[in-house]
Amino acid sequence: MAKILIVDDEVGIRELLSEILRDEGHDIILAENAGAARAARNATRPDLVLLDIWMPDTDGVSLLKEWSANGQLTMPVVMMSGHGTIDTAVEATRIGAMEFLEKPIALQKLLAAVKRGLARIKPTHAPSPLGLAAFARSAPLRDLRKRLEQMAEKSRIILLRVGPGSLAELCARSLQRVGTPWLDLSLSSMPIELNVLEGARNGLLYVPELIYLSRPQQKNLVFAMDRLERHGQTLVVATEHRPEELADHGWEERVLARLFEVSLAPPALGEIRDEIPEIASQILLHVVEAGEVPPRRLSSAALNALRNQAWPGGYGELKAAVKSLALGTLEEEIGMEDVAHLLVKSPPAALGLPLDLPLREAREIFERLYFEHHLQIDGGNMTRLAEKTGLERTHLYRKLKQLGISVGRRHEESGT
Repeated sequence: MAKILIVDDEVGIRELLSEILRDEGHDIILAENAGAARAARNATRPDLVLLDIWMPDTDGVSLLKEWSANGQLTMPVVMMSGHGTIDTAVEATRIGAMEFLEKPIALQKLLAAVKRGLARIKPTHAPSPLGLAAFARSAPLRDLRKRLEQMAEKSRIILLRVGPGSLAELCARSLQRVGTPWLDLSLSSMPIELNVLEGARNGLLYVPELIYLSRPQQKNLVFAMDRLERHGQTLVVATEHRPEELADHGWEERVLARLFEVSLAPPALGEIRDEIPEIASQILLHVVEAGEVPPRRLSSAALNALRNQAWPGGYGELKAAVKSLALGTLEEEIGMEDVAHLLVKSPPAALGLPLDLPLREAREIFERLYFEHHLQIDGGNMTRLAEKTGLERTHLYRKLKQLGISVGRRHEESGT
């Protein structure tokens, strides 16, 4: 016995299809619109979906796109319509629908389609990484996706001008076509070989922050840039630094000119705070579907707590927090207390700062706590730390050395 979700805004069709398929021994779930279909899909994990195209709130093709984008198209979907066109059927099939049934649906055609769907061997691969297409109900993220796609139509190189709270990875993933490779050029300093680029044909090349690339990695980037057209690739790079700052770190001006020719400044998470609940919910759905966490849901209070949280680490930090919450909670619903336990940090004053010491010693303890706190928040980024503290970089390095705080070789190189 299979679980079959029937999605149609006409009650008569829902009842007719339900009666036929129940007689065949199947367990039937009904949904009258896309909103109800989303909830039913999340709650019941159906084995097959019969999905009407024309519905009042969200049409079936848009819902199919949403499921495909957020990794939830793990079951066969049969599209239904009384006003379908060949173009609509082709588009639905391209997105991932198994087939298309025209209303009124003949009994034998219905049963044959259901039989083929349930007999289909389901792939066991993990869903594709989340992109902006998964957030179809967010106007700011929809607009951002359209801008990125518009740029990618005319340019193979896109630079993202980012700051704290970056959405760079989410933006880059949005331009990665389904089933194509992803190559992060910041992960290796070895000379890149042609066979590596050939293996990433038609894929997306990514650099999360230009200023951290070593000289060999910069050469690899230029080598890949010169061959983008040949291998059908798109390059997305991100940085929070101006060209002149990058030039001070050894970048050639001609390379910077190519990288900065087409650029976009996506909003930070803090600028789209009202979208954080939707982003967090989609992240949770994705990691559940991928089998990375047990089935969980976020309560309204938890979503509001996430919305009010500062996310200086951007999308990556939010994604890690959602996954940690799903793994750490003992209940099916993630509550506000779980969020508070994971994310709320005590201020330095509550860390037991001794007040009976001489001023000089107490000040040194405070300064160490202060700098360690901001280094942790900013991921060791010395440029951002200098801006926050108002200290000149040379003075800042001297101060950290006096306090016995190590910033690591990579960050020391980026500050020279």
